[in-house]
Amino acid sequence: MKPSEPGGPKARVNHITELYRGGPFDFAAENITLPNGVQTDIALVRHPGSTAIVPLFDDGGVALTRQYRHPVGDYLLEIPAGTLEPGESPLACARRELTEETGLIAARWTEIARVHIIPAYSDERIWIYLARDFTRTRQNLDPDEIIEVVTYPWNDVMAMIDDGRITDALTILALQKVWRGRQQEMPR
Repeated sequence: MKPSEPGGPKARVNHITELYRGGPFDFAAENITLPNGVQTDIALVRHPGSTAIVPLFDDGGVALTRQYRHPVGDYLLEIPAGTLEPGESPLACARRELTEETGLIAARWTEIARVHIIPAYSDERIWIYLARDFTRTRQNLDPDEIIEVVTYPWNDVMAMIDDGRITDALTILALQKVWRGRQQEMPR
């Protein structure tokens, strides 16, 4: 096995202290012994997993959400995304979240990646999907969601990444993954 490949010895968990349980996330402190024998304490977020969706129209337009994010005190342009509910499959979550946040129902779905977005302090895994062929319905937002759906041409979206108008890491990663994998289909 090459050193850069995943796998190998794992840490041993000596003790877990639950710090907070509520909502979709749990917070814990763990005393662990690392594979190199060093014992340390870490704090981490336990997360059930989530999905993110790149809604791509036939004309190359991309539906984004303009959503208020209190931790950063501003509105961010993001792709639709959300947390898995208990027993829900990633694809079912993606379908639900796309409709809830954007009012779009997609007929075609392609899984494009599975990523760990912040593995330094969370076990969250995110399934990223490309959605195509839409019919429209109405949004069904949670009471704490402030979301406006905006659609931009593909080239504008990529320019917004370059000039810093899109700063959400998951959105940047997903859009660039789609761009890289589908360059032949993307408008120039």
